[in-house]
Amino acid sequence: MNRFVKLAWTALAFTVLDILWGGFVRASGSGTGCGNQWPICNGQVIPNAQNIATLIEFTHRALTGVLSFVILALLVWGWRKYSKGSPLRLAVTGAAAFLLVEAGLGAALVKFGDKGTTLYAFLVAIHLLNTFILLAFVALTAWWAGSGLSPSLKDRGRLPLLLGLGLLGVVLLGMSGALTALGDTLYPAKSLADGLAQDASLNSNFLVRLRVIHPIIAGFVGVYSLAVAQYTYGHYKHLAARRLSLILAGLVILQLCAGIVNLLLLAPIWLQIVHLFLADMVWISYVLLSSSTLSVESERVAP
Repeated sequence: MNRFVKLAWTALAFTVLDILWGGFVRASGSGTGCGNQWPICNGQVIPNAQNIATLIEFTHRALTGVLSFVILALLVWGWRKYSKGSPLRLAVTGAAAFLLVEAGLGAALVKFGDKGTTLYAFLVAIHLLNTFILLAFVALTAWWAGSGLSPSLKDRGRLPLLLGLGLLGVVLLGMSGALTALGDTLYPAKSLADGLAQDASLNSNFLVRLRVIHPIIAGFVGVYSLAVAQYTYGHYKHLAARRLSLILAGLVILQLCAGIVNLLLLAPIWLQIVHLFLADMVWISYVLLSSSTLSVESERVAP
């Protein structure tokens, strides 16, 4: 790997770390650690961490700041290194653009901090969507820079549709998961029976009643994703495509198991972070599998 590729993979790892810390901010209830101020924290640029919530929230902002410099370096280097029309320019530009949107949505969540409202829930869902797009652009930057291959939709048959539906399903699953996690944080259940009762009660907050939808979506998306992984593994001899098919299938199974355990254990913080990490890995592997299979010749493996 050349230095640009190494920096791109470092940016991807740092992006995932920043996302996980953001999940920890939400799960630990530290989102108000800096009050309703952004980008300053409790009236200061570098606050005195008088409580743990402030430290957790400010650390997340600091990580985002460092990530911003890494993405900026990728943007400048990518535009200097690659010629006009290169997909790498599109990838680094997308990463920089959606990082800016990510910061703006983060600021909106701080400003509109009434967490039980429809507006806040909408912002959380859109924030997750933007996060996935950001992850996709950073991952594709590293992947395309390392492989030199970019995807094409020409003469790909039904493959783009199959992959597109899978990617859309993972996005919807992630958005419903973000709302479920928010509901678990704001309205924790004392037991599994209590949680089920909350879900069924008409007096519960809408975030609680939405929790039942997430496992249903997870089941459909999980089965479909396993079918996609089986299809791509069976139709491509390309080593990277076959490996990514196996990785995707393994991650989907792990994620479904983690979701079940998360439900049974009433969503402890550490398991929420593991669940979020697996969600990011499923998304990244899906994006890279899509790019890989759309970049190579379709060949059915001989029986």
